[in-house]
Amino acid sequence: MSHVFHRHLQQQYPTAVGGDGPYLIDSEGHRYLDACGGAAVSCLGHSDAEVIEAIREQVGRLAYAHTSFFTNEPMEALADFLVERAPTGLSSVYFVSGGSEAVEAALKLARQYFIERGEPQRKHLIARRQSYHGNTLGALATGGNAWRRQQFEPLLVEVNHVSPCYAYRDQAPGETAEAYGERLAAELEAEIQSLGPENVMAFVAEPVVGATLGAVPSVPGYFTRVREICDRHGILLILDEVMCGMGRTGSLFAAEQEGVTPDLMTIAKGLGAGYQPIGATLVSDSIRQAIAEGSGFFQHGHTYIGHATACAAALAVQRAIEARDLLPRVVRLGEGLQQRLEARFGEHPYVGDIRGRGLFRGLELVADRSHKTPFDPSRKVHAAVKRTAMANGLMCYPMGGTLDGRQGDHILLAPPFILDESHLDEIVDKLDASLKTVFERA
Repeated sequence: MSHVFHRHLQQQYPTAVGGDGPYLIDSEGHRYLDACGGAAVSCLGHSDAEVIEAIREQVGRLAYAHTSFFTNEPMEALADFLVERAPTGLSSVYFVSGGSEAVEAALKLARQYFIERGEPQRKHLIARRQSYHGNTLGALATGGNAWRRQQFEPLLVEVNHVSPCYAYRDQAPGETAEAYGERLAAELEAEIQSLGPENVMAFVAEPVVGATLGAVPSVPGYFTRVREICDRHGILLILDEVMCGMGRTGSLFAAEQEGVTPDLMTIAKGLGAGYQPIGATLVSDSIRQAIAEGSGFFQHGHTYIGHATACAAALAVQRAIEARDLLPRVVRLGEGLQQRLEARFGEHPYVGDIRGRGLFRGLELVADRSHKTPFDPSRKVHAAVKRTAMANGLMCYPMGGTLDGRQGDHILLAPPFILDESHLDEIVDKLDASLKTVFERA
């Protein structure tokens, strides 16, 4: 018996022992094409020599120094790198160890910002249903997935939720994308008014919704209207790019494609590409100044924030992505993947929608295409797809509860940026074979 408290105690897991570019290798010698980056993490694959060497060098000099005593060179250099490329107005970086921590830091910064400004009544958060912002209590409360939240509800702070920007399901027949976006903006405005604009702290959203919806981008103009509404009421805009950021959608920051700058932005996953655990919260100059000119102290912290080795690894990852010009490659490969998915599954009886940006693609599975009817949740179609794909040597990221936390199934694809065209064919071929097996058994 394993003494590890695994994610699922009724499952058996193969033992990963090695990596070879976009492949993981288990102890039996089986190879798995990582078409999901684990969870949109491994953007440089699993054996990048430059990043591995950067980690070795950093550990040889300084592995760790607590940030209540010291700063360190890799942390300073990584912050400089990110701020130089971030949307205008984001001027500081607070480093943590993962995405949930980054969201927690953003929520606390938002609250402390208004305390420092003399607006302590601003305490309400607004987020979107079917969002995912992490599994710590504050992040879980902010997220809008009913199933993930249900058993922990008594421990969660109150957060108000509005509709997601989910055109496949919610855009009305005959409604233009622009009109749909305006309808969602009006819903947000109404929620703010119901709470009292002077009482609302922040609106939190993923530019491209990842785990709970499966690579769902917003309609054109949606985030522009959101930014306008937040500005008009003095509300902070927090964009969660933990999954969709760091080049995943074809630009370093997904917000670039929306033409907006948030007040706080969270990143992780592709920041360190899995070579070390790291996340970060990017902070606007106005928030930094409010705290710097007030108490000067952010009342928060974790033991491993600004970890020297983690920052050195992330800096090596980001420098590699830039030096190898991988972001245009993400766009090109993403278009190639979308074309292949549409060619293979565009008329598939059980695939209702194919969507996404860059190397961040989702397929929504349905029992009936014409009515968009989801499968009975008891069938656990997403789990069968994951299990069958693994047996076929393909890692993908299927999830259930797409519609409401209980109903609906989708498959998320988020492969490494280092793929070539043959890997795209392999992904589609193995996914096709897996779906055939799953639905033949049904």
